[in-house]
Amino acid sequence: MMAQEVLLDCLGEACPVPLVKTEKKLTTLAVGDILVVQIDHSCAMKNIPEWARKEGHNVEIEEVDDGEWEVIIEKVK
Repeated sequence: MMAQEVLLDCLGEACPVPLVKTEKKLTTLAVGDILVVQIDHSCAMKNIPEWARKEGHNVEIEEVDDGEWEVIIEKVK
């Protein structure tokens, strides 16, 4: 089965909402799936990657726009 890429729109949402949504969404995904979290709050940009790395997932951050980011999380376990 192919890994899927899932988009999670958290734009306009302040902490801790994006992190809570990210945690919840990641539990529904299979290993190897990619979760792309769209955020525009700098605290989410800090705590989502921190949490995901601590959980052992692969994380990349891309700035898509001024003050808007995508946190790309590859579920590894």
